[in-house]
Amino acid sequence: MSIAAIFGPGFFSSPPVQTAAAIGAVVAVVAGAVGVFTVLRGQSFASEALADISTTGGSAAYLAGVGPLWGFAAVTLAAAAAMELIGVQRPRGRDLATGIVLGAGLGLAALFLYLETVSSSATGATVTIIFGSIFTVPGSTLPLVAALGGLVVAVVLTLFRPLLLCSVQPELAAARGISVRRIGAAYLAALAVAVALAALMIGTILSTALLVGPAATALRLTRTPGRAMALAGAIGVLATWLGILLAYDSYYWPPSGHSWPVSFFVVALIVVFYLLAGAFAGRRDERAEAR
Repeated sequence: MSIAAIFGPGFFSSPPVQTAAAIGAVVAVVAGAVGVFTVLRGQSFASEALADISTTGGSAAYLAGVGPLWGFAAVTLAAAAAMELIGVQRPRGRDLATGIVLGAGLGLAALFLYLETVSSSATGATVTIIFGSIFTVPGSTLPLVAALGGLVVAVVLTLFRPLLLCSVQPELAAARGISVRRIGAAYLAALAVAVALAALMIGTILSTALLVGPAATALRLTRTPGRAMALAGAIGVLATWLGILLAYDSYYWPPSGHSWPVSFFVVALIVVFYLLAGAFAGRRDERAEAR
């Protein structure tokens, strides 16, 4: 099979593809680092809520005429702060706080999307916000994505040990004098930014898949959190780059002239990787029991 049969014409020389690949790699690495703790802490619902709420930020950004990433980041950080104030740091209060903030955020999102629809004959803003359009993200956004991503990874690595202890044994962490609430608040802020970055890439409705899927897959293959973070990042990058390639090639599939969304391929590949990891882990456990 020739290279031309795999990569569509102009794939490597296309500026949108180059930008998408670079931004996608950064976002996947960040999502892998944060996602492992999201799974360990059992806060997938919180990440889903923040992702849904980020629709509010994206729609507000379109109305204000600024880049959607600014809206995603601002609103998810504000929502994380509200969840923390209401009581997300207490296990019994997490669902309540998340639900209250989610309801308020979705109400505002509905209003902003409506205003966007009636004030402009535009243009697919709603579809872009909800499902993403990584090929349309300008290259000038990459430095901001890299800066935010680097900040999130730095926070996770700096707080790695106390965050891990707070995630798996919060009572022991508190007994050792660790401020579980402050660590939780710092993690929630990192999660909010990671959600905003994922929303930019594959849309608000699917961004949780990039946060949770690769991390859950990695934790099926290794129980070491540090290795799981690295493996989750690698899985996310692989799914992202393959998704970009398939979306680009889909333009030439019959009937030609239309590309399938990158977000669909990325999420589908993540699901496939998760299922394969489950099959591999099952066989590994069977062999271990046989011994």
